[in-house]
Amino acid sequence: MKLDILAIAAHPDDVELGCAGTLLSAIAQGRKVGILDLTKGELGTRGTADLRLQEAAAAAEVLGVSSRENAGLADGFFRNDTENQLAIVPYIRKYQPDIVLANAIDDRHPDHGKGAALIYDACFMSGLRRVETKNEEGLLQAPWRPKYIYHFVQDRYIKPDFVVDITPYWDKKEAAIRAFKSQFYDPNSTEPNSYISSPDFLNFIKARAEEYGHAAGFKYGEGFTVRKIIGIKDLWALE
Repeated sequence: MKLDILAIAAHPDDVELGCAGTLLSAIAQGRKVGILDLTKGELGTRGTADLRLQEAAAAAEVLGVSSRENAGLADGFFRNDTENQLAIVPYIRKYQPDIVLANAIDDRHPDHGKGAALIYDACFMSGLRRVETKNEEGLLQAPWRPKYIYHFVQDRYIKPDFVVDITPYWDKKEAAIRAFKSQFYDPNSTEPNSYISSPDFLNFIKARAEEYGHAAGFKYGEGFTVRKIIGIKDLWALE
Protein backbone atom coordinates (compact mmCIF):
# COMPACT_ATOMS: atom_id res chain seq x y z
CA MET A 1 0.00 0.00 0.00
CA LYS A 2 1.59 3.24 -1.12
CA LEU A 3 0.78 6.22 1.08
CA ASP A 4 0.88 9.90 0.29
CA ILE A 5 1.64 10.76 3.93
CA LEU A 6 3.08 8.67 6.74
CA ALA A 7 2.98 10.32 10.15
CA ILE A 8 5.65 8.83 12.42
CA ALA A 9 5.84 9.71 16.10
CA ALA A 10 7.34 8.49 19.36
CA HIS A 11 4.12 7.82 21.25
CA PRO A 12 0.51 6.94 20.53
CA ASP A 13 -1.36 10.30 20.77
CA ASP A 14 1.61 12.40 19.51
CA VAL A 15 0.13 12.42 16.02
CA GLU A 16 -3.37 13.26 17.25
CA LEU A 17 -2.08 16.20 19.27
CA GLY A 18 0.42 17.47 16.71
CA CYS A 19 -0.88 16.90 13.19
CA ALA A 20 -4.27 15.18 13.16
CA GLY A 21 -5.93 18.17 11.51
CA THR A 22 -3.41 18.08 8.68
CA LEU A 23 -4.01 14.36 8.17
CA LEU A 24 -7.77 14.93 8.11
CA SER A 25 -7.33 17.68 5.54
CA ALA A 26 -5.23 15.39 3.34
CA ILE A 27 -7.76 12.56 3.62
CA ALA A 28 -10.54 14.96 2.62
CA GLN A 29 -8.50 15.73 -0.50
CA GLY A 30 -8.40 12.03 -1.39
CA ARG A 31 -4.88 11.35 -0.13
CA LYS A 32 -3.84 8.05 1.46
CA VAL A 33 -2.54 8.55 4.98
CA GLY A 34 -1.02 6.24 7.58
CA ILE A 35 0.45 6.41 11.08
CA LEU A 36 3.46 4.66 12.59
CA ASP A 37 3.86 4.87 16.36
CA LEU A 38 7.41 4.12 17.44
CA THR A 39 6.54 2.92 20.96
CA LYS A 40 3.50 1.74 22.89
CA GLY A 41 3.87 4.53 25.44
CA GLU A 42 4.47 1.91 28.10
CA LEU A 43 6.17 4.35 30.49
CA GLY A 44 3.13 6.62 30.59
CA THR A 45 1.84 7.61 34.03
CA ARG A 46 -1.70 6.52 33.25
CA GLY A 47 -3.13 3.51 31.48
CA THR A 48 -1.22 0.52 30.11
CA ALA A 49 0.53 -0.31 26.85
CA ASP A 50 -2.32 -2.61 25.82
CA LEU A 51 -4.87 0.09 26.56
CA ARG A 52 -2.87 2.65 24.57
CA LEU A 53 -2.93 0.29 21.57
CA GLN A 54 -6.70 0.01 21.85
CA GLU A 55 -7.02 3.79 22.10
CA ALA A 56 -4.71 4.26 19.12
CA ALA A 57 -6.93 1.98 17.06
CA ALA A 58 -10.00 3.95 18.12
CA ALA A 59 -8.31 7.23 17.21
CA ALA A 60 -7.28 5.81 13.82
CA GLU A 61 -10.92 4.94 13.15
CA VAL A 62 -11.97 8.51 13.98
CA LEU A 63 -9.33 9.90 11.64
CA GLY A 64 -10.06 7.43 8.85
CA VAL A 65 -6.42 6.63 8.12
CA SER A 66 -5.53 3.78 5.76
CA SER A 67 -3.15 2.11 8.22
CA ARG A 68 -1.70 2.36 11.70
CA GLU A 69 1.18 0.26 12.98
CA ASN A 70 3.48 0.19 16.01
CA ALA A 71 7.22 -0.36 15.68
CA GLY A 72 7.56 -1.61 19.26
CA LEU A 73 10.62 0.45 20.19
CA ALA A 74 11.42 0.98 23.87
CA ASP A 75 9.52 3.94 25.28
CA GLY A 76 11.94 6.39 26.87
CA PHE A 77 15.03 4.39 25.95
CA PHE A 78 15.12 4.17 22.16
CA ARG A 79 18.07 5.88 20.52
CA ASN A 80 18.96 7.22 17.12
CA ASP A 81 21.26 4.33 16.30
CA THR A 82 21.69 1.61 13.70
CA GLU A 83 19.34 -0.84 15.39
CA ASN A 84 16.45 1.58 15.67
CA GLN A 85 16.94 3.08 12.22
CA LEU A 86 16.81 -0.40 10.73
CA ALA A 87 13.60 -1.03 12.69
CA ILE A 88 11.91 1.92 10.97
CA VAL A 89 13.28 1.66 7.43
CA PRO A 90 11.08 -1.37 6.52
CA TYR A 91 7.95 0.66 7.27
CA ILE A 92 9.12 3.56 5.11
CA ARG A 93 9.87 1.18 2.25
CA LYS A 94 6.61 -0.68 2.77
CA TYR A 95 4.44 2.42 2.50
CA GLN A 96 6.64 4.56 0.22
CA PRO A 97 5.27 7.88 1.48
CA ASP A 98 5.94 11.07 -0.44
CA ILE A 99 5.66 13.05 2.80
CA VAL A 100 6.65 12.09 6.33
CA LEU A 101 5.33 14.05 9.28
CA ALA A 102 7.53 13.65 12.35
CA ASN A 103 7.93 14.70 15.97
CA ALA A 104 9.02 18.20 16.99
CA ILE A 105 12.76 18.78 16.68
CA ASP A 106 12.90 19.88 20.33
CA ASP A 107 10.35 19.47 23.09
CA ARG A 108 9.62 18.97 26.77
CA HIS A 109 9.58 15.17 26.43
CA PRO A 110 13.04 13.94 25.36
CA ASP A 111 11.51 11.17 23.22
CA HIS A 112 10.08 13.81 20.89
CA GLY A 113 13.41 15.36 19.93
CA LYS A 114 15.01 11.91 19.78
CA GLY A 115 12.15 10.69 17.63
CA ALA A 116 12.54 13.62 15.24
CA ALA A 117 16.22 12.86 14.70
CA LEU A 118 15.66 9.11 14.41
CA ILE A 119 12.86 9.51 11.87
CA TYR A 120 14.83 12.00 9.80
CA ASP A 121 17.91 9.78 9.62
CA ALA A 122 15.87 6.63 8.97
CA CYS A 123 14.23 8.35 6.00
CA PHE A 124 17.67 9.05 4.57
CA MET A 125 18.93 5.51 5.18
CA SER A 126 15.79 4.14 3.57
CA GLY A 127 16.93 5.62 0.27
CA LEU A 128 20.30 3.84 0.26
CA ARG A 129 20.26 0.74 -1.93
CA ARG A 130 23.03 -0.94 0.08
CA VAL A 131 20.93 -0.82 3.23
CA GLU A 132 19.08 -4.12 2.93
CA THR A 133 15.75 -4.82 4.62
CA LYS A 134 13.07 -7.44 4.09
CA ASN A 135 9.29 -7.28 4.13
CA GLU A 136 6.92 -9.55 6.07
CA GLU A 137 7.31 -12.26 3.41
CA GLY A 138 11.09 -12.20 3.72
CA LEU A 139 11.63 -10.50 0.35
CA LEU A 140 14.15 -7.73 -0.13
CA GLN A 141 12.63 -4.27 -0.20
CA ALA A 142 13.41 -1.58 -2.75
CA PRO A 143 15.00 1.65 -1.50
CA TRP A 144 12.65 4.57 -0.90
CA ARG A 145 13.26 8.09 0.35
CA PRO A 146 10.37 10.48 1.07
CA LYS A 147 10.43 13.75 -0.83
CA TYR A 148 9.60 15.86 2.20
CA ILE A 149 9.91 15.59 5.99
CA TYR A 150 7.96 18.09 8.07
CA HIS A 151 8.17 18.31 11.86
CA PHE A 152 4.99 19.22 13.73
CA VAL A 153 5.12 21.40 16.84
CA GLN A 154 4.26 19.84 20.18
CA ASP A 155 4.44 21.19 23.73
CA ARG A 156 7.13 23.86 23.47
CA TYR A 157 6.47 26.83 21.24
CA ILE A 158 8.48 26.79 18.02
CA LYS A 159 8.00 29.41 15.34
CA PRO A 160 6.60 27.43 12.41
CA ASP A 161 7.92 27.60 8.86
CA PHE A 162 4.38 27.10 7.61
CA VAL A 163 0.88 26.61 9.02
CA VAL A 164 -1.85 24.29 7.72
CA ASP A 165 -5.47 25.42 7.96
CA ILE A 166 -7.31 22.80 10.02
CA THR A 167 -10.41 24.90 10.76
CA PRO A 168 -12.91 22.49 9.15
CA TYR A 169 -11.36 19.55 10.99
CA TRP A 170 -10.96 20.84 14.54
CA ASP A 171 -13.90 18.93 16.01
CA LYS A 172 -12.75 15.63 14.52
CA LYS A 173 -9.15 16.28 15.64
CA GLU A 174 -10.42 16.82 19.17
CA ALA A 175 -12.47 13.63 18.98
CA ALA A 176 -9.35 11.71 17.93
CA ILE A 177 -7.43 13.16 20.87
CA ARG A 178 -10.19 12.22 23.27
CA ALA A 179 -10.06 8.63 22.02
CA PHE A 180 -7.05 8.35 24.34
CA LYS A 181 -9.35 8.35 27.35
CA SER A 182 -6.73 7.06 29.77
CA GLN A 183 -4.33 9.90 29.04
CA PHE A 184 -6.42 13.04 29.21
CA TYR A 185 -8.77 14.65 31.69
CA ASP A 186 -11.34 12.32 33.23
CA PRO A 187 -12.94 13.49 36.49
CA ASN A 188 -13.81 9.88 37.31
CA SER A 189 -10.27 8.52 36.93
CA THR A 190 -8.53 7.18 40.03
CA GLU A 191 -5.10 7.12 38.39
CA PRO A 192 -2.32 9.58 39.27
CA ASN A 193 -2.42 13.00 37.69
CA SER A 194 0.05 13.67 34.88
CA TYR A 195 1.25 16.65 32.90
CA ILE A 196 -1.33 16.04 30.17
CA SER A 197 -4.26 14.82 32.29
CA SER A 198 -5.41 18.22 33.59
CA PRO A 199 -8.32 19.98 31.83
CA ASP A 200 -5.97 22.90 31.19
CA PHE A 201 -3.82 20.81 28.84
CA LEU A 202 -6.52 20.30 26.21
CA ASN A 203 -7.40 23.99 26.54
CA PHE A 204 -3.75 24.71 25.76
CA ILE A 205 -3.86 22.51 22.64
CA LYS A 206 -6.86 24.45 21.39
CA ALA A 207 -5.24 27.78 22.22
CA ARG A 208 -2.08 26.78 20.33
CA ALA A 209 -4.17 25.90 17.28
CA GLU A 210 -5.91 29.26 17.55
CA GLU A 211 -2.57 31.04 17.90
CA TYR A 212 -1.05 29.43 14.81
CA GLY A 213 -4.29 29.79 12.91
CA HIS A 214 -4.61 33.47 13.76
CA ALA A 215 -1.06 34.17 12.61
CA ALA A 216 -1.84 32.64 9.21
CA GLY A 217 -5.35 34.02 8.79
CA PHE A 218 -7.24 30.88 9.84
CA LYS A 219 -9.34 30.01 12.88
CA TYR A 220 -7.31 26.89 13.71
CA GLY A 221 -3.91 25.87 12.41
CA GLU A 222 -1.12 23.34 12.88
CA GLY A 223 2.47 24.52 12.60
CA PHE A 224 5.39 22.70 11.00
CA THR A 225 9.12 23.26 10.69
CA VAL A 226 11.46 22.08 7.95
CA ARG A 227 15.16 21.28 7.77
CA LYS A 228 15.32 21.70 4.02
CA ILE A 229 14.32 24.92 2.30
CA ILE A 230 11.03 24.57 0.46
CA GLY A 231 11.18 25.52 -3.20
CA ILE A 232 8.18 26.59 -5.27
CA LYS A 233 7.59 27.22 -8.96
CA ASP A 234 4.40 29.22 -8.62
CA LEU A 235 3.94 32.17 -6.23
CA TRP A 236 0.18 31.68 -6.51
CA ALA A 237 0.54 28.23 -4.96
CA LEU A 238 0.97 30.01 -1.62
CA GLU A 239 -2.05 31.16 0.38
